[in-house]
Formats: sequence, C-alpha cells, structure tokens
Amino acid sequence: MAMVNAFNAENFEKLSAEEQRLIERRERVLGPAYRLFYERPVHIVRGEGIWLYDAAGRKYLDAYNNVASMGHCHPRVVDAIARQTATLNTHTRYMHEGILEYAEQLVATFPSHLSQVMFTCTGSEANDLAVRIARQFTGGTGIIVTSLAYHGLTGAVAEFSPSLGEFVNLGPHVRTVRAPDAYRVSPEEAKTRFGQDVQAAIDDLERHGIKPAMLIVDTIFSSDGVVPDPKGFLKPAVDAIREAGGLFVADEVQPGFGRTGETMWGFQRHGVAPDIVTLGKPMANGYPMAGVVLRPEIVAEFGAKARYFNTFGGNPVAAAAGMTVLEIIKDERLQENAAEVGRYIMDGFKDLARDFECIGDVRGSGLFIGIELVSDRQRKTPDASKTSGLVNGLRERGVLISASGPFGNVLKVRPPLVFSRANADQLLEASRDTLANL
Repeated sequence: MAMVNAFNAENFEKLSAEEQRLIERRERVLGPAYRLFYERPVHIVRGEGIWLYDAAGRKYLDAYNNVASMGHCHPRVVDAIARQTATLNTHTRYMHEGILEYAEQLVATFPSHLSQVMFTCTGSEANDLAVRIARQFTGGTGIIVTSLAYHGLTGAVAEFSPSLGEFVNLGPHVRTVRAPDAYRVSPEEAKTRFGQDVQAAIDDLERHGIKPAMLIVDTIFSSDGVVPDPKGFLKPAVDAIREAGGLFVADEVQPGFGRTGETMWGFQRHGVAPDIVTLGKPMANGYPMAGVVLRPEIVAEFGAKARYFNTFGGNPVAAAAGMTVLEIIKDERLQENAAEVGRYIMDGFKDLARDFECIGDVRGSGLFIGIELVSDRQRKTPDASKTSGLVNGLRERGVLISASGPFGNVLKVRPPLVFSRANADQLLEASRDTLANL
C-alpha cells in the first residue's frame, strides 16, 4: 500500500530537465527513503483554500490533503499563529491560559469520560504515548491492529503499522486482523467477522503468554481502503478487548475533527466509548500539533510514576492554532458542509458507475470517501492498474487524489473540509473525462 501512486525511476526519463534536476538534488540531500507522489511529481510552491499552485502557476484542486483541513493557509489560522509567535512561545512547564483554554475547549467536544489531554507534535508521538500509558495501566504488551493499518513512524509505533511494508517488521507482541469488508460480504457478516477476528487475535496473544494491552484502529480504516460501515461493527471487537483486560484506542488522526460529517469523531458513528483517543494531522491546520485524550483514571498511575514533557507539544502557538481550528469548524459549519458535500460527491460517483463498469463500490462518510475500482464488477476483482491510471490522469487534469487499500484499488477522496459543490463538480467532471480516456 505504501507504494501506491509513488514516483519511480522508470518515469524519470519522461520528466523535463528541470524536474529531473530537482529530483536529483532531492535524492542527493534527502536520501533514498523518501517517496514522491505521481508518475510525474508535482512541484508545489503555494496553497490557498482548496487550491495548490505549482512553480509554473498552474493550480490544482486538492481533493486529498486532510492536514490543511480548514483549507491551505486559512487566514484566521495564519493570523493566530503570527500573533502568538510575536507575543510568546514557550512550553507547558510554564503556566499559560491559552494552553488551558484550548485544552478545555478540545475535551468539551468529547464524551464526558474523556476529560484529560496530553499534547504531542505528531500523530506518531501521540500513538507512541498511548502505547506507554496502555501498557502501564493494563500490565500487558500485546497490540491488535488491522492488516494494513498505519499509526505512525516511531520505533514502537512502526512495529504496529503494517502498511509500512514487508521490510518494517511487526513486533512479536503485535497481531493483525482483517479490516471489515462490507463490499464483499454482508454488513452483518462483516460486523460478526471483525469481532471474531479480534477475539482470535486475543486468544493467540494469550496462547503465547502475551497479555493484551490494546486494540487500536483508525476509525475510518483509511489505509485499509476506507471502511465506514456498517455502523456499530466496532462494538463486538471493543467488548472483546475489554473482556481480556485491554483498552480500546481510537486513532482519530485522519477521521477526526468533523471530517466524517455525521459526528465530530469517527468512533461516535459506531456508538463505542474509547479509553484513549489519539489526534494529529488537521489539529492545527498544518502547524505541528497532536495529542492524546483519555480517561483520567487510565493516566493516573502513569502520571504518578513517570513525568511527561514534550518541548514543543502543546506550546502557546500550537494552542492558538488549535483553538482557531475549533472556532472555524463551528463558525463555518464545516462538519455540516462535510456531510452535505460528501453525500453530493458519493451520489456523483454512483452516477458515474452507471456509465463505467470499473466503479465497483462507492462508500464513505462525510468528506472521507472510497471509490473501489474493479476489472469485473460481478466478481469484484480489484483493479490497481486502472486506479493508478485514474489517479495520474486526474493529476494531469489538475486534480490531486490518491489511492489506498490492500490491493491499491481504492480511490481515496479526502479534501479540505471547505470543499464546495462547485469543487465537487470539478472533481466529478475530471473523473468522468479521465475514466473515458483510460
């Protein structure tokens, strides 16, 4: 999955001399581990709202980036960061009302049992901290994730991020389960199977003398191909991990902050109550900020025995940016916009499916949508080649998108929450044109 839509050396000769020069510079100074999007990478120099602009001045409709969830360079966020930077930026070892006000407003968006927050800089750090706290609270080490999950890049978290690929080893304390697939099985079977798979993973951990510490899922299953439904399918799995003495961790780095439309947080769609929630990416609209929201009794022993400090995590500038994001979501009714425009996009792709047999399934919630492409609609045969063709064809038509899923055949639509119907029409028109020319 990590290599879906990545630039590779085979396409180097197709690039202009300037593009080749930039890639050579990049490889020389950044090394071989980085990846670029698209067969013909995009050289982005500016962003505004839902638009990204390349070095030649061409603008691209951004239908993919959820970091700048309020839109690129939102003027209110830019102003909040600039004003606070010009006033003070320190850390959480000094008292600062702005940090406390933001923390209070943030936890107020969660169910009342999730009443404390700890700040980090990245989602990877947030999940790393969640693991430490879960292990302290449960006395266990075992972790259960979905088979193509991505939760981060620290040493501890990479061990339970199987989407990083076969050369990044999973920890011996990690078990993977299939993500639900309501496209290929009935919704009820998908729900039942996921609970059974988690129970089997728990049983296998215990059989090897490993006490379960936590089940962690991205609540929209984005790397697994975007799995929003059936609602409630998480509950049997959550019940199973709790029965085994473990915790349920909801990774809201991607689905959180109103993106799913119906609810502020992805886990709320399933009617489950997490023990820990991890946050990141859109939390401060591009300013590095993330966090862990949790039940106070879970962190009590950890806090008594281990001090926690993150030099940049939750600093006053981050808090100012984060507070502004919460205000924008409310003031601009972005959760409602995500629900309305998301339905419009899904309806549009369902209309396209009448003309293009390769569109096998359209699913999603709010502005997190997956379109599964197949070579045989009856057999539901994944078609990664056509998906890659669509992604790169859209790039040539000025629309940026990507793909995910175990077979690399699920188009991932995840635009900034300020995406409008007019933007959706451009996406749909470009998709029709690209599909017609594949």
